[in-house]
Amino acid sequence: MTTGDWFAVTSGQALRFFFERLKDVSGEEDASANELLYNASVLAHFASTSTASTTTFPATPASLSTVFDVFVLDCSHHADPELAEAAAAQCLLLTGFFQDQLRRRHNVEWYASLGAGFYDAAAQYATDRTRARMMQTMARKFGLWRTRQHRLATELRDESRLLRGAIPEPPSIM
Repeated sequence: MTTGDWFAVTSGQALRFFFERLKDVSGEEDASANELLYNASVLAHFASTSTASTTTFPATPASLSTVFDVFVLDCSHHADPELAEAAAAQCLLLTGFFQDQLRRRHNVEWYASLGAGFYDAAAQYATDRTRARMMQTMARKFGLWRTRQHRLATELRDESRLLRGAIPEPPSIM
């Protein structure tokens, strides 16, 4: 059974949703289609992966504390480009999209600097040049993509409030 079987959303649909929405919040700013696609894939992956997943890597982090415990305390795999990218993507998701929920409990700026550093490490240790260039770009533009993900989260949250007012209340049975 896939995620789509439970949620009626496929991975492709989630990717398209986030790609279009990120494109909307990016406007005419400097963003390549590859950067948009990469960031949409990060959001789509974590939107369709459970925090308790044992079969999908990386699982969606429960909080920045999880990122710290898994990727900062254990230095043994800091030279692994896949693990560095996973740590960076989790930092991006949590300090960008979920920034408002986490800023009271965590130093979001510190975790953002960790995330950029993880992308830099992923670029340094990557064997694929194309992947290394994307990781370098993400390290350099981490703050920009964090801002865009935060903007998207805010718009989606505000949009749900607008929709509630537009949907008529069901008639009373009594």
